[in-house]
Amino acid sequence: MRRGRVRSTGGALLRVIVVWAVSTLTMLALAGILPDFRLQSGDGGSITQVGLTAAWGAGVFGLLSALVWPVLVRALLLVPALVLGLLVFFLNGSLLLMALRLVPSGHGEAAPETAVVVAAVMSAVASATSTALAVRDDDAYRRRLHRLARLADRRRRRRPGAGAPGARPTPPGLLFLQLDGVGHRVLREAAAGGVMPTVADWLGRSHRITSWRTDWSSQTGASQLGILHGSTFDVPAFRWYEKESGEVMVCNRPTSAAELQRRAVARTGDGGLLTLDGASRGNLFSGGADQLALVLSVSARRGRANRSRAGYFAYFSDPANAVRTAVSFVAEVGREIVQSVRARWRGEGPRVSRGGLYPLIRAFATVVERDVVVAAVIGDMLAGRSAIYADLVAYDEVAHHSGPRGRDTDQVLARLDRSLALLARVAEHAPRTYRIVLLSDHGQSPGETFLSRYGLTLKDLVRAGCGLPVPRRAGTTPSGAEARAAVLAALHRPVEEGEEEQPRPGRPDPVVLASGNLAVISFPDVAGRARRERIEEAHPALLPTLANHPGIGFLLVDGEVLGPGGATARLAVPGEAEALLAPFGPGAAEAVRRSDGFPHAPDIMVNSAYDPETGQVHAFEEQIGSHGGLGGEQGEAFLMWPAELSEPDPPDLVGAEAVHRVLRGWLRELDGPEVPLGLAAPLGPEVPAGPGVPPGPELPSGAEVKDRRSRAPQNGILPSAGVSAPDESR
Repeated sequence: MRRGRVRSTGGALLRVIVVWAVSTLTMLALAGILPDFRLQSGDGGSITQVGLTAAWGAGVFGLLSALVWPVLVRALLLVPALVLGLLVFFLNGSLLLMALRLVPSGHGEAAPETAVVVAAVMSAVASATSTALAVRDDDAYRRRLHRLARLADRRRRRRPGAGAPGARPTPPGLLFLQLDGVGHRVLREAAAGGVMPTVADWLGRSHRITSWRTDWSSQTGASQLGILHGSTFDVPAFRWYEKESGEVMVCNRPTSAAELQRRAVARTGDGGLLTLDGASRGNLFSGGADQLALVLSVSARRGRANRSRAGYFAYFSDPANAVRTAVSFVAEVGREIVQSVRARWRGEGPRVSRGGLYPLIRAFATVVERDVVVAAVIGDMLAGRSAIYADLVAYDEVAHHSGPRGRDTDQVLARLDRSLALLARVAEHAPRTYRIVLLSDHGQSPGETFLSRYGLTLKDLVRAGCGLPVPRRAGTTPSGAEARAAVLAALHRPVEEGEEEQPRPGRPDPVVLASGNLAVISFPDVAGRARRERIEEAHPALLPTLANHPGIGFLLVDGEVLGPGGATARLAVPGEAEALLAPFGPGAAEAVRRSDGFPHAPDIMVNSAYDPETGQVHAFEEQIGSHGGLGGEQGEAFLMWPAELSEPDPPDLVGAEAVHRVLRGWLRELDGPEVPLGLAAPLGPEVPAGPGVPPGPELPSGAEVKDRRSRAPQNGILPSAGVSAPDESR
């Protein structure tokens, strides 16, 4: 054992020397290439002096990166994550300038902008060299994982009662990986086509797969709330207006996410799927987990209660990670710009704008968030946590702007597959066995946007149908002109060219909010949910204008479904809604009927038209791959599980709440964490959470209800692991 320890220490020392030597040579090469970077005095210097200056500079830069970098990242933890990613280069350049000033000869000199380039290149080269040496050095990567697993195991043995006679063996843990927006058919095609070889291998060898049907609101907010907290009740869309508070709820807004989570916990009476010894990574909701990173529902908190941002610190405290991710970030921005220009040059359609900040947003979702979440999950597995749920959002973000299928999304799926392969390799060295479950929250349906197809937004159409002013561009479209004519006819007034309708004083405009190909309309001046008679009295042309528009499939108004040509179906009459909504797929009528019973159901809900032959919808947002309503693959999510786990019961899963019950059943089946119940009195269906329930105190997490288990660092990432998401800059 002593000989092995000496050998390991000697190998580590040798790797440090080799990395130092390579960094020195890199610095010398850069000094010869870059005019504003010098390693000698103005009157020149010997080769030996230049070499010593480079060696000193490289050594001091490496030492500062190891010692000062974590402090800088912690100091900047309050900086927005996107800004922090961009600051990586400049912080690294500052460390290089500091290193050059500490060189004894004082010969090192670099312009600030050049220092940024030199520092980035040196960090990347050092990281690549270290990785290459680790691969060649008797599988050092494997030894590092074993060492971290032993450390985590020692932590667990310190628990009271751990290792006592008769103690049960550690049960397997569950790792839930959500591939955001990846539909059932898309995953199948990617596996069969070689885009996702890891998934293909699992499907052929160890896993089973099924599809599950989302609710009418086919979007991450509703689905993930149901999966993690067991309730999708009163989440009618991604965005909706609540009259009693005058607030617009948006599922990806921190305050809204926190309130939705509070309501779900109050309704179900338990903390969530991950309450005991769980970790939530990159999600909208916590699931009751005590270990959090990039969780939106807690991101608005202040103080020690919010550890969600700590995941950034743990990841970026390693300068190699920071530079690798920053380089990949820049590469992804460039990739998006090239793909956008190519699509425009080739005249590909449908198409939406991909300029502005979108390249940065895409790079953050596909690189920064992925790398931080994957690193956090690695730390969770090495710490042996019982249940881990992580959301990888890369595909969903790209599919909105590039479409659900194509070269752009295939590249994203391939990179996600490599992340899955990395996590599978890490699982081999975890202190407990892990069952890896893949699932999605919804799919995506393609189609030209409503604005692109008809020349006006849904808000323009609603305003025209209410007799309110609309932009001249929208008023001159066929849809706008027909709506205006319908209003004048309903008011028994002649149509006169150039006539402008004026809003009536004291009456607020209707609130129109889009959620993919689903939209909601609310009238703030009407208390409670408006009845159909009230809407027709105030706006006689509105409902016919919407129902008969070719881009709209159907409306939900006060318990009735309105379709084209005056078709009407009452939800309370069996069979009527089923016949009218049959083109939108199985279960459409039941999904609409359920949403109609929500306390915050809007006055009017609008679902776009759907073509069953092409699978296309018309998003009311600027998205050519969309989800949020009924129609096509957006409602077909997937669930993929190891064969060791039992089959889902029932086999035909409908709604995220059904998926929650299956996942909870698997946790119990493995004799893992029992989610504690009784955190709040459960509310029956007749007593809805929300308007009639006072806010009350914030509910505790499960770790505050039951005894805490000893855990690894709070952020879930082990900085010393030396493992991170693979470099995707190529």
